Amino acid sequence: MRALLQVLTALTLLAYPVAVYLGLNYLPASTIALVLCLLLIVRLMLQKQRVKTLILPLLVGIALTAGSYLAKRSDWLLYYPVVINLTMLALFSYSLHTGPCMIERLARLKEPDLPDEAIPYLKKVTLLWCGLFIFNGTMAAYTAGFTSLATWTLYNGLIAYVLMGLLLGGEWLYRSFWLKKT
Repeated sequence: MRALLQVLTALTLLAYPVAVYLGLNYLPASTIALVLCLLLIVRLMLQKQRVKTLILPLLVGIALTAGSYLAKRSDWLLYYPVVINLTMLALFSYSLHTGPCMIERLARLKEPDLPDEAIPYLKKVTLLWCGLFIFNGTMAAYTAGFTSLATWTLYNGLIAYVLMGLLLGGEWLYRSFWLKKT
């Protein structure tokens, strides 16, 4: 049951923009806010502090959805992608200062014995990800505040994921070939 709840809450959070779009178009705003709030609470309870960095965005998400429900302000639901991007930016930026950088950590999962020459490159890639999180966070805030729900959903539910996928896939392919040359 726990595994099923983890999968369901993860999928819902991944599809958060689509859930908000469908919820606001087909349900009372308070209903979707309450459902999303409950899902975030379940996700937080399932987390059990295994990944401490995910606790803050979950708590902020709970505050946004609960606040949206209580204040009857559906527009507050639109700011969760901003929170996620700010959290990821903070994580990646922090890793640049404390080391090893986030992309190095991820690369070492596949290649534990990375050559020393790879470290500066991986730091640059981490900076590139920081730039993407700044861009996505800015666009998430802009679409939440100044565009239609359909535009917000298109950007946050599709375009942002495509951009992250392109960076992830493109960089991984490049790194795979680059590391083979060194």
